[in-house]
Amino acid sequence: MHYPAAYPAAARDRDRFVVALRGERPRHDQWQYQDLIVENERGEDGGIARVGTVLLTGRECPWRCVMCDLWKGTTTGDTPPGAIPAQIAAARQQLRQRGDDVTQIKLYNAGSFFDPRAVPEDDYDAIARALAGLDRVIVESHPALVEPRVGMLLSALARHAARTGPLTRLEVAMGLETVHPEALDKLNKRMTVDDFAVAAERLRQRGVALRVFLLIAPPGIAGDEQDEWLGKSVDAALACGATAVSLIPTRGGNGAMEALSDAGTFREPRLADIERSVSAIFSRAPRRPRVFVDLWDLERFSDCAVCFQARNDRLQAINLEQRLLPSVSCATCSL
Repeated sequence: MHYPAAYPAAARDRDRFVVALRGERPRHDQWQYQDLIVENERGEDGGIARVGTVLLTGRECPWRCVMCDLWKGTTTGDTPPGAIPAQIAAARQQLRQRGDDVTQIKLYNAGSFFDPRAVPEDDYDAIARALAGLDRVIVESHPALVEPRVGMLLSALARHAARTGPLTRLEVAMGLETVHPEALDKLNKRMTVDDFAVAAERLRQRGVALRVFLLIAPPGIAGDEQDEWLGKSVDAALACGATAVSLIPTRGGNGAMEALSDAGTFREPRLADIERSVSAIFSRAPRRPRVFVDLWDLERFSDCAVCFQARNDRLQAINLEQRLLPSVSCATCSL
């Protein structure tokens, strides 16, 4: 499976290709978070953690990855000082009002947390204060940005803990996406697997936990090779020290993916493909990090309304129990 001849070879030209095919950007208030999701997750210690995910509002990521639609949740201007701590504080207040006693929080800003134009460095102390009482905070970043600001955030968390305690541990989520060399290059992330490994080692040296994002059915890989390359990608994540891997079904909707689909380079996975990939990972690796499949908007991948909820519930249970469970049978769709 190959990219079309019209897909540019140079990174700057690829940026223009991706941006030109976008739709209109929604308007967002830079002082308001966009969503707050609470769910249970199998923790690194084997227990079940109550985790809140705050979808923050801030400046768009400087990379133009071909598969990404997260720009829809961002702004074009720099994030103003104080906005991110205010969003975190508002989210935590909402959690308290709901009575949701979360112990961990994911701060996902649709880009890189360590991009200073998205999260100002001068806000780190206020962010640490806003995270008081949590066991862990998970942020997302491109591998190119993990230094030196990881150290700055760690210092802010340590300073706050020294005054009030206990220490909030840091986990960084990075997108490896796939170790297929050609497919990774064409995603326009402007990194290699070696670049990712270097960034992962820097996190390990600082005692920071690593979460890895991998794509299910990324463009540029033949359908009959998808599970093999996903398995290799999980192995690479493990070799880099990942304690958690999130499998994200690749979706269309950003314009560029539709262009690749029209060219025969990309096919959005169906729910049966996602289930097969998850089963392949849990069946092949006796030693692996925690593996989670992203269930957000899962219904878009379903072809059968009759069995969708049962399939969703099974994948959710696999996420929690970290073991393969019996498959769902449906007389309506014959799957």
